[in-house]
Amino acid sequence: MIGLSTYAYFWRWSTRNPQPMGLEQMLEDTRSVGADLYQICDYPPLDGMSPDALARTRRVAADLDLTLEVGTRGIRPDHLLRYLDVAERLGSRLVRSMVQRDPGDPSLSEAPELLTAVLPEFERRGVTLALETYEQVPTASLVELIESVGHPSLGIVLDPGNCVAALESPRDVIARTAPYVKNLHVKDFAFSRRDGWVGFTYAGAPLGEGLLDYDDMVEQIRPEERGINQVVEHWLPWTNDLSETIRLEQQWTQHSLDYLRSRTA
Repeated sequence: MIGLSTYAYFWRWSTRNPQPMGLEQMLEDTRSVGADLYQICDYPPLDGMSPDALARTRRVAADLDLTLEVGTRGIRPDHLLRYLDVAERLGSRLVRSMVQRDPGDPSLSEAPELLTAVLPEFERRGVTLALETYEQVPTASLVELIESVGHPSLGIVLDPGNCVAALESPRDVIARTAPYVKNLHVKDFAFSRRDGWVGFTYAGAPLGEGLLDYDDMVEQIRPEERGINQVVEHWLPWTNDLSETIRLEQQWTQHSLDYLRSRTA
């Protein structure tokens, strides 16, 4: 299944936008561009949504024939169980998280015990917990964590672009994580020279125009064969003009969806 993330709408609900899109608007827009799934990922308003508000969101998604997924950060058991409840209320079969959210969060060495405490409940409710690849946790350490816990309801959200900041090769990240991937974040990325050719900027790029070898990633992950959803995200830089940034965001989204459909047709 091909879908969009909140990160594909980053500038449309950003605080820089005087009229930010609400969640229901994003769901409606997701359906209007032909995507089948929406991943509510790192979206602060989700933390404060009441059971009634969550039920309404689920009804809106159902009326639009959209599948929902949920994303948060952190591995404290109380936090994960709260998001498990949110996922259940929204009909999500996946909770995406990250090992460390803030400096005071549990360390990687504490993670096995904390995850083991909650995974039986995830399994009982039929929800997968998937931890994302990112620069603060070496990919080898993340894979070691998944293997040490060894629970069928635990896996990885693969986003190879995140790990470049830790000088990891996207190809190596893909190869290491492939057996454990449960969800795929699809965004392209590239380096460009800064003004004066002093240093580089690492930022997003239209899918297929950057450094992500999408075909190699799909060959190794086999998302269609394994039932792994592909979720479009962007790292679209601010252009110093809101309307132009939003125009590009919409353009990148449509381009990404067209690109993925051309590869799965």
